[in-house]
Amino acid sequence: MKLVYKVLASLVAAEVAVQAMMVVLGDAGLFKYVEQGGVVDKASAESGGMEFPEFFAFVVHGINGMMVIPVIALLLLISSFFAKVPGAVKGAALVVLLVAVQVSLGLLGHEIPALGALHGLNALLLFSAAVHAALRGRGAAAIATAQPHARAETVV
Repeated sequence: MKLVYKVLASLVAAEVAVQAMMVVLGDAGLFKYVEQGGVVDKASAESGGMEFPEFFAFVVHGINGMMVIPVIALLLLISSFFAKVPGAVKGAALVVLLVAVQVSLGLLGHEIPALGALHGLNALLLFSAAVHAALRGRGAAAIATAQPHARAETVV
């Protein structure tokens, strides 16, 4: 279970990196589209009239943020109860909390654009928490492999 915990925490961190890549790719494509004479308004957005190659990045960002990352975070929390890694439950709970905040900020950012700054900052916090959880899992797994009878509490 330690390996599952480590892999899931690593997946959350990797997905946050994918999220950053996708939103910047989509923004860059959107700005190029507008530079070349494309029009962005409510009607074109709702009709699917914005046709630029990088538009898929916004779709990926939405699906990852609303579905994929929350599911991985919940699986991380579930696995944390069985992983026998010190601080695993707290670390996973923090990741789930930050994911919930991230989704909320993403949705509210459509109404209050200034929340976009907090959405970006929270993404950094989420990435850091997921990496920290993965490193805790790695340390515990390494000690368990090297010393099968070692207590997990020795991991800092």
